[in-house]
Amino acid sequence: MKNFPVLLVFALSALLLAGEESKPNVLFIAIDDMNDGITLFGKDRPFKTPNLEKLAKRGVFFSRAYCSSPACNPSRASVLTGKRPHLSGVYGNKTNWRKACREVATLPEYFRKHGYHAEGYGKVYHHHGNGAFNDPKAWDKFRKMDAQFMPENKLNGAKRYGSRNTDWGPWPKDEEVGETIDFKSVSYAEEALARKQDKPFFLACGIFKPHSPFFAPPKYHALYDDDLAMPLLKKDDWDDLPEGAAKLMKAKKWFWTGMESLESKRPGSYRRFVQAYAACCSFGDASVGRLIEALDRSGQAGNTIIVLWSDHGFHLGEKDHIEKFALWEKANHVPLIIVDPRKSKSVGKVCSSPVDLTALYPTLLDLCGLPANPTNDGLSVASQVSDPTRPIARPALMTYGFGNHAVRTERWRYVRYADGTQELYDHKRDPNEWNNLAREPQYRKVIEEHAEWIPQTNAKPFENLR
Repeated sequence: MKNFPVLLVFALSALLLAGEESKPNVLFIAIDDMNDGITLFGKDRPFKTPNLEKLAKRGVFFSRAYCSSPACNPSRASVLTGKRPHLSGVYGNKTNWRKACREVATLPEYFRKHGYHAEGYGKVYHHHGNGAFNDPKAWDKFRKMDAQFMPENKLNGAKRYGSRNTDWGPWPKDEEVGETIDFKSVSYAEEALARKQDKPFFLACGIFKPHSPFFAPPKYHALYDDDLAMPLLKKDDWDDLPEGAAKLMKAKKWFWTGMESLESKRPGSYRRFVQAYAACCSFGDASVGRLIEALDRSGQAGNTIIVLWSDHGFHLGEKDHIEKFALWEKANHVPLIIVDPRKSKSVGKVCSSPVDLTALYPTLLDLCGLPANPTNDGLSVASQVSDPTRPIARPALMTYGFGNHAVRTERWRYVRYADGTQELYDHKRDPNEWNNLAREPQYRKVIEEHAEWIPQTNAKPFENLR
């Protein structure tokens, strides 16, 4: 019996080790600027994403998922800290999110503190300031997004229109030869997946495309040479917008008016612009396919939760607008897929309840059996990963800038601006958001019900990174 304590310690150690090994891995895939025009949302959508469709068949597709904010930095900061923009004060692409949330453990940091090996590659945090928004202490290993190589001259021929980033066209001839950003990022992630770890891993990979400049190899452009459904436009779509919308969007009007001017000088420019975005969506989709193939080759797919999301959507002329930076559907509606290989009953299912991306942090903690983080502002949707038919307790909430918010329920999008002016759209009858119903008296009750979800207080905008 003298060896009993030693044997007991050995047995307990073995049990603890087995518990560590049974923790699921996490493959965390962030995509930049991908909107709801992709075929993941239906075969009637124009932008081909077969790898995302295949991934959705392995788990749950959240068909009404929305970003927390339609801009890269506040959206990504919200996902990675679990904090809503109106509570953190992170509203813009230059806002110093790390100082604003200095007391908050980011998602990879939290996993690392709870026994995970954390690695990240590509655009995970916003890439402002040459990678200054990255958070080194959150990772065991991290490589920021590589620099964008540019062709010698602008491909679109519009030398006076926008910056070098405001460009589009087939380039380079091949993603591997051209050493594109995403080819590199995925290659690093592939190497990480091939390595044997002595801990469960949290591996993040940021896919840059379809972010501008809209460069993709010619084979992706060729997918859309013969046929491409163009965005549905309504003349004078801003006529029924309230003052708050006009004020917020005024600084962003240049892109659409510039495109109209370019089209008049170079007919076909608008179509080539949309085609280039479509090509970049398919290019990004191919990068996702490479990642999933690498995971499958590693033999770890059976114990790896996959989360795929986009930081926000993108307008291609809808509502007389190009880019994100708006509280309308096209700028906020994003792909979200969660694959948990242990949830066999929900494979290939769709959750249609609206949800915003603050759900990701608490959901991953739930699915991985980690303790809840009390600083999280969002709700876990782990129950919906098991049963996608279960309703979600609150609607999706979006914020852009100080005091501007949108609420999305299954039928309605309600927007209230900082000056109190409003928009209301009935997505059952008006999926293009062409008719603002906010001034119609018969919708007063709908507005009141949605207004209850609008934040009553808003954090002051935090300082910008210098």
